[in-house]
Amino acid sequence: MTTSNSSLALQVAGPLAQAIASGEISALEVTEQALARIAAVDGAINAFTAITAQRARDEARRIDALRAQGAPLPPLAGVPYAVKNLFDIFGLTTLAGSKLLATQSPATNDAVLVQRMQAAGAVLVGALNMDEFAYGFTTENSHYGPTRNPHDPTRSAGGSSGGSAAAIAAGMVPLALGSDTNGSIRVPSSLCGIFGIKPTFGRLSRSGSYPFVYNLDHLGAFARSVDDLALCYEALCAGEPPRSEALLRQSDTPLRVGQLGGYFDDHAGPQAREAVGMAAEALGARDPVNWVGVEAARSAAFLITAAEGGQLHLDHLRTQYDLMEPLSRDRLAAGSMLPAAWYAQAQRVRARFHARALELFSRYDLLIAAATPVSAQPLDSEGFELDGRMLPTRANMGLLTQPISCIGLPVVAAPIRHAPGAMPIGVQLIAPPWREDIALRAAKILESAGVAFATPVPI
Repeated sequence: MTTSNSSLALQVAGPLAQAIASGEISALEVTEQALARIAAVDGAINAFTAITAQRARDEARRIDALRAQGAPLPPLAGVPYAVKNLFDIFGLTTLAGSKLLATQSPATNDAVLVQRMQAAGAVLVGALNMDEFAYGFTTENSHYGPTRNPHDPTRSAGGSSGGSAAAIAAGMVPLALGSDTNGSIRVPSSLCGIFGIKPTFGRLSRSGSYPFVYNLDHLGAFARSVDDLALCYEALCAGEPPRSEALLRQSDTPLRVGQLGGYFDDHAGPQAREAVGMAAEALGARDPVNWVGVEAARSAAFLITAAEGGQLHLDHLRTQYDLMEPLSRDRLAAGSMLPAAWYAQAQRVRARFHARALELFSRYDLLIAAATPVSAQPLDSEGFELDGRMLPTRANMGLLTQPISCIGLPVVAAPIRHAPGAMPIGVQLIAPPWREDIALRAAKILESAGVAFATPVPI
């Protein structure tokens, strides 16, 4: 690995860490390549809101010093990464995509997951753009500008972790962290054609991240390969689940796989249905599964999101309404006025749907559904067509992810092979609670079969 193939070096974390450990390339060289790539590419994409160049160089020099001493290196030694700007980064103001927070004091500590990435040897190069307060599916931020899809900069990267997904897809970093409340990792993964993981609710610490919805917020990661995703997930868990090799270990016992139909089929366009079919065939899915109560679960997720988000930002709505993102503040205002009885009923629906999920997973190890109803839409588009219906884009890109978020199941989003010239689209690989290993194994099967892979970008 040399500086002449830096674009490749910045797309693969595992081999990059191995090359640094062997002395084939230094961590500082890799960091400089990453910073140069960001400077060359991000003007067209707008994934980053801050570059932590000095910190990155300091962290890289520490890795190189360890190697020079002959000390063992951590698993992600020298690998560049970036985080959605709702993660606390020491010395930076945590924006959460908002203009309102820009005048707040800088963070005095890193978020717990940033600390874990540093402990694993990864090098932080910056903070990434997002929808304000994580309320949206497009990362069309009126304060910091829209993040553009690297496959077609006239189209959305998805959201709310759009900056994270776009930075990976554009080859600026091999790993990125994001958050997922109603689909904010899985939607941009699908639209940008990369892998993402939303772990089980509660698996990863949220300490040091700006909240949105206490009952639904998850933190997770993005990568261009399943191996890299497993490595990053292992680092975030700080050794609690099995090591990445164990997470991806294949079993002689085939997975019992169900292909979700009904609601999930009705709300998927032709390209999304084709992607699900390809994944189902490769994984040996035989049964169409009709999951009772999905529509009600999505409604419950909507109500819980609006109510908790509205209450969290009630003071902002009362005193700084004009400074808030126009596309989300009205929904937050409406949510703050929802009757308590509606919220309580939404939680009851959520509990019933969770019980049905557990019953379903007594028969299946994995469920497959599309991650988005359609592929990436043009920026500023008000709606998209789905089977002859026009649906508002910002609210409905999460049609297929919200019901899963409602009950906190672990999901890997996998980008599925598509026709040349078409925009990417992905599927959700949904596992039982605490079984991220099953979702990762399924993604690895798809990747090994050539069905799922991160599509190269033209920039």
